[in-house]
Amino acid sequence: MRIGALGPDLPIWGLLAWVLLTGGAVPAGADGGYASLEGHGGPVKGVAVSADGNYALTASFDYSVGFWDLRSATLIRWLEGHEAAANAVAFLPDGRRAVSAGDDFDLILWELATGRALRRFEGHRGKLIAVTVSPDGRLAATSGWDGVVGLWPLDRPLGEPAPPLWLKGHRANVNDARFSADGRDLYTASYDGTIRRWDVATGAMEEIVVEHGFGVNHLVLNEEQGWLAYGAVDGAVRAIELATGAELADLTTERRPILALAASPDGQFLAVGDGEGYITIIDTDEWVITRDFRAAVRGPIWALHYDHDGGRLLAGGLADEVALWPVGGGRDALFAEGRRRFHTPAEEMPNGERQFVRKCSICHTLEPARKPGGARRAGPTLHGLFGRRAGSVPGYRYSEALTGSPVVWEAETINLLFEKGPDHFTPGSKMPMQQIARLADRQDLIAYLREHTGPRTELRSGAQAAGGTE
Repeated sequence: MRIGALGPDLPIWGLLAWVLLTGGAVPAGADGGYASLEGHGGPVKGVAVSADGNYALTASFDYSVGFWDLRSATLIRWLEGHEAAANAVAFLPDGRRAVSAGDDFDLILWELATGRALRRFEGHRGKLIAVTVSPDGRLAATSGWDGVVGLWPLDRPLGEPAPPLWLKGHRANVNDARFSADGRDLYTASYDGTIRRWDVATGAMEEIVVEHGFGVNHLVLNEEQGWLAYGAVDGAVRAIELATGAELADLTTERRPILALAASPDGQFLAVGDGEGYITIIDTDEWVITRDFRAAVRGPIWALHYDHDGGRLLAGGLADEVALWPVGGGRDALFAEGRRRFHTPAEEMPNGERQFVRKCSICHTLEPARKPGGARRAGPTLHGLFGRRAGSVPGYRYSEALTGSPVVWEAETINLLFEKGPDHFTPGSKMPMQQIARLADRQDLIAYLREHTGPRTELRSGAQAAGGTE
């Protein structure tokens, strides 16, 4: 385990540069100070904490779920089974099992002691962005970008069919769901701008609780204190009274969208993460903002979850780490200059590096696959790229479109990849649709890749490398 950043070779909070600048690192749980969960090979989209506070789950763009010991901030094991990005995780009440949901449209039930996938639930027709488990642990609710919610039975004997109850009625992607304390109702949030309440037993919609007008991304339900809070695409952060629907508070800032919400265990504090990298802490007794700080150098805050006693937040974003960020009276986020490539402001990078960070770094590493982090990416390593045939890195599961591809990666083919876009140059591959419009930017990226993906050689001119001029 490596905690904080005590030297240039020690990874820290990546793009979310949350650093405890003290004389020494302290293991997680020893004094409630800063620590990090390190090892993922891509952005972290979801986090969860066990009921006893001893363990955490993390879901990443690298297709993996991490199972962690929070007392020492060390990895117990990887849960491997998703065939695309893992977006959300949740513990079952028994603490022995967990569920995860991802871009592969599937929900997986895990046995944590062994890392075994007990069951894969299939049936959604769009990616799953959230999952929540009923208080009794018998049901999991999946929020799908196919516009429906799946209620999946988790207590069926293995080998027996476990068909879902589908909740249909939203007119757009469903982004979040929360069970009532008694498990009889489910509240769901959607891009159609509504929050709806459903009867879990029948699947019938009971009422539209909120009509916001803009897409609602996340919600927090506190029946004991009688409120529901939500965050939306337009940056809205609002709370309503459950009994009447009356607005209790509007704590909207100028930042958008809202991408994460988490309540402290006692319900007193609400943490908000947004698309501009800020975290806002709200006191729900008075509905006032108590802290508001920029936590990410670049990129969004996708995942937030308080630990067992509410003293720290687990937070994830574009970095390949999760921060255990002290919020119980701790210091604000500090930025360690020059610790790592991702900590350099974009305007201070050479253009080729800037293009790599923006277009490639989330999915690919420049390190050999045998090195730590070299293989934990959504895409294969780029080490040794030039002269390599597409689809040929050992151990990486390529799509059928690249298996046996005749493409050889050279300056010309890399230029065409980003000029035409992967959807045209390598149709059917896993690469996301993206282009680099300016030839000069493509030239600079090619030069950067040539320098950093293998033995240093004398670079050809930019025009030769890209096969033309502007």
